Parts: sequence; structure tokens; C-alpha cells
Amino acid sequence: MPELPEVETIRRQLAPRLQGRRIQDAHSHESAKFTPARDAIGATIQALSRKGKYLITSLDDGWELIIHLGMTGSLALAPEVTDDPYIRAWWQLNGDEVLVYRDVRRFGRIRCVSAGQYDTIPTLAAQGPDALSPDFTAEGFYQALRKSRRRIPTQLLSQRPVAGVGNIYGTEALWIAGVHPAKRQISRAAASRLHAALVQVLEAGLADGGTTLRDYRNADGEQGSHQHALVCYGRSGQPCLRCSVPLQHRTYDARTLTFCPQCQPR
Repeated sequence: MPELPEVETIRRQLAPRLQGRRIQDAHSHESAKFTPARDAIGATIQALSRKGKYLITSLDDGWELIIHLGMTGSLALAPEVTDDPYIRAWWQLNGDEVLVYRDVRRFGRIRCVSAGQYDTIPTLAAQGPDALSPDFTAEGFYQALRKSRRRIPTQLLSQRPVAGVGNIYGTEALWIAGVHPAKRQISRAAASRLHAALVQVLEAGLADGGTTLRDYRNADGEQGSHQHALVCYGRSGQPCLRCSVPLQHRTYDARTLTFCPQCQPR
């Protein structure tokens, strides 16, 4: 699933190319998850921003077009719409280009809402500070984690203590911080280490244009390269790069997580 680095890479590529463009027409798959794409017809795009894993297109009519890429979604500009069966929505822009939303597994979704009104998008409404924003502080992160008894990885995936983190970068950060994925509560010091590790891995992933394990492509159709820099995720059975003990994996809360039994003691 695209996480913060992948979504931010797409945003940075598209933002300057979409600003000021008028949406002349729009079409979508008939699923209610995608039909709100049509509500943006006639509006002009003012900016493309991001909150966690959500792309937020600010329109000049006071509305926002919200796009979540799900597990296999992608956005790209094209000269025309093709007969690709996985295209779920597209917007005809002035200047003879089309913004195309493609999603193989249809886990993504689109909403058009009054600016800042996210009541119909509970995950966006309830999410914590963006992981790369100044609002994401070590103390605030610690206090947010204390409010739940769920396992730390599950809390991260909920987006409530911090927005933008998924399984890949969460696994990497837990390894760096030495936090076992089965833990439900951690100390202030451990939360501070995990806070720093999250920022570190997300910035590294962004610098590499994201992680492509299978489906992810950026707005230019290219893969990310951070998969070659992963130190824990997907390496179960291989030696830990810190202590050489073989990494292990376990399933916690329906998620398979890789960790080092020595560097991340339970």
C-alpha cells in the first residue's frame, strides 16, 4: 500500500502541473467509491496537498477533491484516456491532458467535500499529525501511544498517533528503535527513539522516490527504489544487519511483521 513517501512523491510531481487547471469533464467507475470524482466538473484546481496518505485537491469553488490510493492506486497525467480496464476515474483538464486514477484492486476511494469537512471520511478526520510535519513531536507521540492498549504497530496503522505510516516503514522504524512489534506500551525514551526512527525512514523513502514491491508507480510511471534499502521489512530468515541473528516474523493483529529477536527484545 502506498505510504507517505509514495503519496508525497506523486504529490510533488503533480502539484505544479495541476495548479490553475480547469476540470472540464470527469467520468468514473459506477462504484460509489469513485463516483464523487464527477462532482469536481467545472472547478479549477488551486493546489494539491497531502494529509497522511490522502491527496487533497483544493478547488476554487470551496470544495476539496480527496483521493486515497488504497493498495494499488496511482495517479498520472496522460494525453488521452485509454481502454485500460483498471481506470476507475479520470478528469479532463484544459490544455488537452487527462488526470487518470488507476486502481487494480479497487481499495482506493474518492470523495468531494466542503473544504476541511471530513466527517464522511473517518480515517482522515481522526488521524494524528502528519509524520513529516512540525506538529509530530516526540512527547505528543508518546502521549498518543499511551491512550491505547493495542500493539504499537496496530496503533501506527490506525493513523491516530501519527499519519502516513504503514507496514513497510513502520517495520523499519520499529527495528531501528529496538521496539518489539508485540509491545502494547513503551517508555517515553522508547517512544522518542521510535519517533526519530519514523522520521528517518520516511525521509529516506521519500528521497528514493518511494518503495516499489509490486504495484507502486509514481506519476511518471516509474518505480521507487527504496526497496533496495530496506533493512528489516521482508527479510525474515536473513541475518539482522546489526547483530547477525536471523530475523523472524510473527502475525500480530492479522499483520505479519518482521523483527530481530535480539535487537527488539519482547
